[in-house]
Amino acid sequence: MFYFAIDILGTISFAISGVLTAMHKRLDVFGVFIIAFVTATGGGTLRDLLLGNTPVGWLQKPVYMFTIIGSVIFAMLFRKYLKYFRKSLFLFDTIGLGLYTLVGLTKGLDAGLNPLMCITLGTISASFGGVIRDILCNEIPVIFHKEIYATCSILGGLLYYMLFWSKVPPAIAYSVAIGFIILFRLAAVKWHWSLPTMYRE
Repeated sequence: MFYFAIDILGTISFAISGVLTAMHKRLDVFGVFIIAFVTATGGGTLRDLLLGNTPVGWLQKPVYMFTIIGSVIFAMLFRKYLKYFRKSLFLFDTIGLGLYTLVGLTKGLDAGLNPLMCITLGTISASFGGVIRDILCNEIPVIFHKEIYATCSILGGLLYYMLFWSKVPPAIAYSVAIGFIILFRLAAVKWHWSLPTMYRE
């Protein structure tokens, strides 16, 4: 139940971030739903395909589709309260990043993969829905900016394993790792932490 709740919360967060991006780009209602849908399911779909888990999760459980539809309707109805699109987008995207990292990592654990592969799956789950969203909206994906993004997932995954190996109860390890990812991402943006930029003169 705890794992399922995290999965649903991640779906809601990413769906709303997709809605906010689509509204910022002034897309129509159908466009808003499509962007919300690919943002919420893109990373998880790629993860399931890599694991050979087909049909992928959202095709097996209608609750994900209903959750996305509900999130789209909610965000559109209360768009007046989400006036500051960029700030709201950043918040929901960051929450989704933390939640989906642990969802993907857990999928790797269930498949019996080693820690490195589990962390990689967590990063893919958390990042690639946003990559698809940004590409469709004609933006450079956040993951490719010098701004710290996927690094938060990697560090959060490492922290989870440190807690796991220290015999910390799973629910606490999950919560601490998710909180760390969210707070680290917020801090990185607030204080302009970044990775070195590679360029040619």
